[in-house]
Amino acid sequence: MERSSSAGVAAALSRTRAGQALRRPHNWIQLAKFSVVGASGYVVNLAVFSALLLGADFDHRVAAICSFVVAVANNYTWNRLWTFHGHRGHLAYQGARFLVVAVLALVANLVALELLIALGLGEILAQAIAILLVTPINFVGNKLWTFRRKS
Repeated sequence: MERSSSAGVAAALSRTRAGQALRRPHNWIQLAKFSVVGASGYVVNLAVFSALLLGADFDHRVAAICSFVVAVANNYTWNRLWTFHGHRGHLAYQGARFLVVAVLALVANLVALELLIALGLGEILAQAIAILLVTPINFVGNKLWTFRRKS
């Protein structure tokens, strides 16, 4: 019975939009590119955060916001030019959408950062984890809204 239930779920998923998207190699390539860009943004974010925190003695919240701005500029540029190259729209319009998604992710990041610090994690480790926790917000928002294909 469990086997037929699993088969039914798999069959239902294959008929959904998500199931169809999962079978397209292009989407997997795009996800890989998005992940590479995200990894570069992750490194940029942590490097700037660490430099501001340790080198310039910024408060961790201010350092998080500044490092976010630098990482967002990095990620938008590379996602626009490489990941979603065929989905480019008007620079300012698309950039505004990217910024909205990024600000939502920033708010989530700041909440996660404060919670993780309150739980006793060091600021840099907490920021590293917070970035990972909010990455899905960025991908889904950018894939489905910022860089969506025009119908």
